Amino acid sequence: MLEVRNLNFSYTDKPLLKNINLKLTPDGITALIGPSGCGKTTLLRCMALLDMPQSGEIQVDDQVFRYPWAENVIFTPPWPKLTTVFQQLFLWPHLTLRENILLPVRRRHIADTNGELDALIDAFDMGSFIDNYPNEASLGQRQRVALARAVMLKPRYLLLDEITSALDVEQIAKILTYLKSLRGQNIGIFIITHLLGFARHASDQVIFMVNGEIEESGGPDILKTPKTERLFNFLSVIAAAS
Repeated sequence: MLEVRNLNFSYTDKPLLKNINLKLTPDGITALIGPSGCGKTTLLRCMALLDMPQSGEIQVDDQVFRYPWAENVIFTPPWPKLTTVFQQLFLWPHLTLRENILLPVRRRHIADTNGELDALIDAFDMGSFIDNYPNEASLGQRQRVALARAVMLKPRYLLLDEITSALDVEQIAKILTYLKSLRGQNIGIFIITHLLGFARHASDQVIFMVNGEIEESGGPDILKTPKTERLFNFLSVIAAAS
């Protein structure tokens, strides 16, 4: 289980995350929603153990990371058990998209024993551009490559930041179907998303953040019958704009 306990994060004395508590199981999908600037990406970066909170704990299975970090404690990150795909994607420009997928796999000596890459190329419709360079691919194509690269690392927990933001409806459906299949392989997925339809139909847990705090959380039914006025207003605005 990936668990966040009493997490607080500030930047230049400005609180960005306030007393965050959540749990992510290795067989479930958690969708994080909320208005822009509420701290979603900051939370994901803390969970990925890239940003160091001022206080709190993050537990990844049997590893516990306590903050503030003690200087005499050796930091042993749980990567790639815990793997993240950021909005920036971070693809190497001098490598083809195929080479971008395979580079971390080969460095980790992870064998493609069952033709996983060919299966991902087929599942994500990447065959027509997989041997192009990143500057020859659209943002949506690069998003699919970054997700495939993460999946190839065979993580136990997969953290995703708006991984479908540049995809069309057909591609979104394929990616979300694939993510649901990962849940059946005991992979825990944490996804920041603006797709309320996905959060409602595919996730096991929905978390709504406002101003660095978890305002409401629960099953996907909270998107139909919110308990807080702030979530009700958020959903109303989105409904009016769609």
